[in-house]
Amino acid sequence: MTEYVVAWVLVLALTAYACGGGADYGAGLWDLLAGGAERGRRPRALVDEAVTPVWEVNNVWLIFVLVVMWTGFPAMFQAVFTALWLPLLLAAAGLVLRGAGFALRKPTLRTAERRVYGAAFAVASLLTPFFLGAAVGGVASGRVSADGSSPDVWYNRTSLLTGLMTVAAAAFLGAVFLAGDARRFDRPDLVGYFRRRALFSLVALAVLAAVGVPLTRDDAAYVHRGLTHGPGLALVCVGALAAGTAVWLLHREAAAQLTRATAVVSVAAVVLAWGVAQRPYLLPTSMTVVEGAGAAESMRWLVIVSLVSVVLVGPALVLLYRLDTRGELR
Repeated sequence: MTEYVVAWVLVLALTAYACGGGADYGAGLWDLLAGGAERGRRPRALVDEAVTPVWEVNNVWLIFVLVVMWTGFPAMFQAVFTALWLPLLLAAAGLVLRGAGFALRKPTLRTAERRVYGAAFAVASLLTPFFLGAAVGGVASGRVSADGSSPDVWYNRTSLLTGLMTVAAAAFLGAVFLAGDARRFDRPDLVGYFRRRALFSLVALAVLAAVGVPLTRDDAAYVHRGLTHGPGLALVCVGALAAGTAVWLLHREAAAQLTRATAVVSVAAVVLAWGVAQRPYLLPTSMTVVEGAGAAESMRWLVIVSLVSVVLVGPALVLLYRLDTRGELR
């Protein structure tokens, strides 16, 4: 029983990273696509202003995911990091380059250097979620196994599709959040600018999802069935409905908090649907949660540590997001 609690803690931490980190990566992606120096000046300035107070905090969830995986499910941790070392290494490199580019772009005065740092931030914002998504696709397709992995573990059609869907979801979240920031910072022309990009991202996401249904039927059969039947399908429908509602709220110019919450629900529901579809496996169909769980004592302590983390870190995160949305961290 304890191992299932820890497994859901892991899924919830992944969900939090997908939502918080997704909005962050999405902002970087729109920075990349903003255009030349003059045309992209105002969108990039908004990205800088919106991301600065919170861009580092989202990595808390990623660290938590790694700790829970390593401590709670060491056999899965070993199998995943052995099979998927290359995309995970590239994602880690992207995380470092992204942070360095964003941190160094602001104080740099020379235009050429600003461009180099800006490019590092923006390109890494595209590649990092892609490689993380490709790694998830490798796991979901059943190519990662405790007994040895498939040679095409991360460059198969399910992994490529999952990588592209991760990028599209990040772009959607980023555009929704930036549209709210444009209203908050009194830049009405950028509200429509990011509203159109949110709609475009959602259309791209819908097309990729439609392509994925037949594509994963045989390539990721176990997870495909979980996502197209029962609770998994219900959560996917919730995600689709929430995404459509978020765009409708954007066009109705509803309160930014409501629009953002709806967009977050859309992504969170899909990640949770993946967790539901994959149960009872950590690695479909070769390692169940029970088979991959670590020592019982470690699992009990992980539950305690998770509760303590929620008590200690949760209020601080809520305060940070609240201060940010009220514009008190500018």
